[in-house]
Amino acid sequence: MPLFDLPEEKAMPQSMPLAARMRPQTLDQFVGQEHLVAEGRVFRKCIEADQLPSMVLWGPPGSGKTTLAYIIASVTRAQFSPLSAVSAGVADLRRVMGEAGKRLKLSGQRTILFVDEIHRFNKAQQDAVLPFVENGTVTFIGATTENPSFEVIAPLLSRSRVFRLNPLSDDQVRLIVEAAIKDEERGLGKLHIGLNEEALRHLVAMSDGDARVALNALEMATSATSPDAEGVRSIDLPAIEEALQHRALLYDKTGDQHHDVISALHKSLRGSDPDASLYWLGRMLEAGEDPLFIARRLVRFASEDVGVADPQALVIAMAAQQAVHFVGFPEGNLALAEAVVYLAAAPKSNSLYKAYSRVRQDIQDGRNEPVPLHLRNPVTGLMRRMGYGKGYEYAHDHPGHFVKQQNLPPSLRGKRYYIPGDQGYEKEIADRLKKWWGEDKG
Repeated sequence: MPLFDLPEEKAMPQSMPLAARMRPQTLDQFVGQEHLVAEGRVFRKCIEADQLPSMVLWGPPGSGKTTLAYIIASVTRAQFSPLSAVSAGVADLRRVMGEAGKRLKLSGQRTILFVDEIHRFNKAQQDAVLPFVENGTVTFIGATTENPSFEVIAPLLSRSRVFRLNPLSDDQVRLIVEAAIKDEERGLGKLHIGLNEEALRHLVAMSDGDARVALNALEMATSATSPDAEGVRSIDLPAIEEALQHRALLYDKTGDQHHDVISALHKSLRGSDPDASLYWLGRMLEAGEDPLFIARRLVRFASEDVGVADPQALVIAMAAQQAVHFVGFPEGNLALAEAVVYLAAAPKSNSLYKAYSRVRQDIQDGRNEPVPLHLRNPVTGLMRRMGYGKGYEYAHDHPGHFVKQQNLPPSLRGKRYYIPGDQGYEKEIADRLKKWWGEDKG
């Protein structure tokens, strides 16, 4: 089933959504993704030369995946056949493939198959595409918001180039919004929009890099705002908040508030205060902070401030990160809340952090010592004759699977990097090390 009609030069009807009307028609109009579409980039050269490989466009919503498909459709000499994975089935695929085969045989014209939301195709549907990609009947372009390593079958993925699209920056979203306000042909220029700076900043911040979200909210706020006596539609912060269904909290994702609130969360966790930790977590999430940014900070905290006092802390933090990635926003918020409570209530230790700091300092100070011969692997006869592996004792051959031997370079003999604390599991570690090593590591 067609996803969209190919773009035409004629003016777009005002009944179309603003985001559709403002869709760029050329690469020069395209905003963002400079790593792909800037002059001289391979991706752009492929489009301009009409020599496209099969590919997967992977990126968040509103980053320009479908827009790039429109642009390719407008410049290619190939037949462009779009399908939506939401509504298309195997029968639709067979029809497109059959037509592509006939077209190639009769006229030599290539076919580009574009599948939007390819991650919604099951294995059987993706398998149906594969032989036609393999024999060159079609050039495949898939678009997805999901990691293609998990959502696209390996044989199809191995025959495709993956191009990663990034979320638009705030400056790029602002540029798109301002263009829509000024454009009299495709945008809202004839409606004389007056969007104050506070409202514009909130609109840009809350769109979270998704141009479609920003334009849809702008269009809704415009429709809900009546012109004044001079014909100007003055859109303020409350109008944008209502259009976004999101209140403007005192939080700037790139400014001081961003750093202050994440610092408050980190220090509340370190202070073993689950209530304060939950509050600061909520402040960030409700203001639109990227949940994956928070998840990454929790993973860092688990190693830095809990460490092996509770090894399960890192497992919980990583599980929260995976849950957020898997279920998204807002469902993933509870996974973050669960991790925050666990980390706040966990025993604390910075022994691991201090241990690695000592290691890093020694290495940076130039102590790049050679590996002792007995620890080297004697994989050849020459290495054995040079003494590689000589004197090494295999721990599993000894009682308790432990043998007391020197594993550091001679110049670092007796050096202590990891000194376990007295909290949680580290107490058990300290006792075990003392039993094995005596006063050397006790």
